[in-house]
Parts: sequence; structure tokens; C-alpha cells
Amino acid sequence: MSDSTSFTKIFLAQIKRDLLLGVVKRNEWLNPIVFLVLVQTLFPLALGGSPDLLENIAPAIIWVSALLATLVSLESLFRDDFEDGSMEQMLISASPFYVFTFAKIICHWLLSGLPLVLICPLLAMSFGIKPDVLPVMLLSLLLATPVLCCISALASALTLNARRGGVLLSLIVLPLYVPVLVFATGALSQAAIGVSPAGALYMLAALFIFALSATPFVLSAALKLSLSDA
Repeated sequence: MSDSTSFTKIFLAQIKRDLLLGVVKRNEWLNPIVFLVLVQTLFPLALGGSPDLLENIAPAIIWVSALLATLVSLESLFRDDFEDGSMEQMLISASPFYVFTFAKIICHWLLSGLPLVLICPLLAMSFGIKPDVLPVMLLSLLLATPVLCCISALASALTLNARRGGVLLSLIVLPLYVPVLVFATGALSQAAIGVSPAGALYMLAALFIFALSATPFVLSAALKLSLSDA
């Protein structure tokens, strides 16, 4: 059996394991969805339902609520694997540790990022978003949510040993979210006024490629550091 085949099997087995755990611990990925739905439902009610006002501020509300929703279950991303010894077993196994970290990122996106991609365009209709803007929103979500998951995973790894690391985690994550927020809201705002959002989407695509290619290796080093300090 070739190394690539072995790595693929380990990668898929890790994703399957995390998805099954996600089904058991469904609150960890349901809470961000409930938070997102509540925020994006309450804003139109609080602002009085003015169509012009809602349309103007819709990109900011949609993306800020999506960013905050990713923080709800962030602290537990690696906590269970760290406490039950699974992470140490992966570290001393024959397979590269980045296979484990990449699988964690993908599973984190499937459980927390993909629901945002599916729900946000539906909720956006309550803000009066034009139908021709929805494809831009969907594309921006598909490009940006994996970047958010990579940033979240890295911050979670760096604060793994910290007591009450929730506040520290937010302080690390929120500034790193800013470029994603700027380009994502820019793409929606430009599409809403009839300007091509290509430039902002290209920047999101660049962040997407960089994050997925670099984060597994940086994340491996951060987790090894946390394990050595434990």
C-alpha cells in the first residue's frame, strides 16, 4: 500500500470519527446556527423593517453575525482530543501530524462553516437582498468560511493550555478575521450597487488558497508546542 493511499485512509477515518462525534455532541455545532438565526432575524425587527436601510447595512450585519457565530463553539475544537489523549496518539503515530490537523480543519468546516453557507443566503432575504446578489454571497461564503475555520483552529491550538482561554481566544481571532470581513462585505456591497465584485472575490480566493495550504503545517507546530507544555 502506497503512502498516499495510507494517508488518505487516515484522513478519511479522522473525518468520519469527528463527524460521528459531532452527531453525538450536536450542541457544539447547533449553537452557532441558532445564534446566527436569532441575530439575523432580530435585526430587521429592531431596525423597523425599512427596506432601504436594511439593504444598505445587510452585508455588514450578515458577515458580522457569521463571524461571531464561529466563536460560539471555538474553545472546544481541540479540547476533547487533548484531554482524552487522542492527540498524543496521533502525534506518535507513523502518519504525519498534518494529516490529523488538515482533517480537523475540514471537519470543523463541515460542521460549522457549511451550515453558515447554506443558511445565510436564506436569511439574507429578510434584509431585502436582491436575487442577483445571492450568487456573490454564496461564493464569498464558500471562499471565506474555510479561512475562518483555519484562523479559528490556529487560535484554538495556541490557547489549548490556557485556563479560561475564551477571552484570549477572542482577542486572537477577531483581529485576524478583519481582512476576511473587509473583502467579504466589500464583495456584497459592490454587487448590491451593480459594481463588479471580482477584485474582492479574488482576494478571498487568495486567502482561501493560502490558508488551506499553510495552516495544517502551522497548526501541527502549534499543537506540538501545546502538547510539550502540558
